[in-house]
Amino acid sequence: MRIAGAAKLVVVVAIFLLTFYVISQVFEIKMDANLGHIFARSALDAAARSTKPPRYKCGISKACPEKHFAFKMASGAANVVGPKICVEDNVLMSGVKNNVGRGINVALVNGKTGELLDTKFFDMWGGDVAPFIEFLKSIQDGTIVLMGTYDDGATKLNEEARKLIAELGSTSITNLGFRDNWVFCGGKGIKTKSPFEQHIKNNKDTNKYEGWPEVVEMEGCIPQKQD
Repeated sequence: MRIAGAAKLVVVVAIFLLTFYVISQVFEIKMDANLGHIFARSALDAAARSTKPPRYKCGISKACPEKHFAFKMASGAANVVGPKICVEDNVLMSGVKNNVGRGINVALVNGKTGELLDTKFFDMWGGDVAPFIEFLKSIQDGTIVLMGTYDDGATKLNEEARKLIAELGSTSITNLGFRDNWVFCGGKGIKTKSPFEQHIKNNKDTNKYEGWPEVVEMEGCIPQKQD
């Protein structure tokens, strides 16, 4: 009887030890798996961070060289969403800022410092072109001029206004028509035609929106004015 009791005890102890061993092994395997998952995830996160493309000022596609100002702008979308103008990562005009309106929207920027000088919009559908002409005449040499249409920017434009805008470097202003979408970046005192201009005609056969063409966007690097 004593031998049988001792044998049972040995068996119980052996089963206990075996169970403990199996549980410990499973636990270690799970711990190893969890740690492995954590380390693998950390490595993937680090790789994702290292391959994430850099963000440049105003969200443009590449960095500007030294002594240049980054800019990005978009015309209005039909008569619903206003235009947007950004320079050096500063949004100068937008619907969110509540400083845009129907017609031609204008932002003036200091050509040496990139500092905002003024923003205005002129209603070229129901307004008067005279204040716009006076505004254009008042722009000082060395000023960067950014313009974008919203809804309609051409109906009230006359030859004098178009000529003044052409002197800022625009080539499309002479052809700007009813509800065309147009964005332009030029300067007062510029000696050549500006390379920064986009124009889409209002055409019922190709319009993206009923009665209006698609939005035009433009980005680039404006050379800083040198003394």
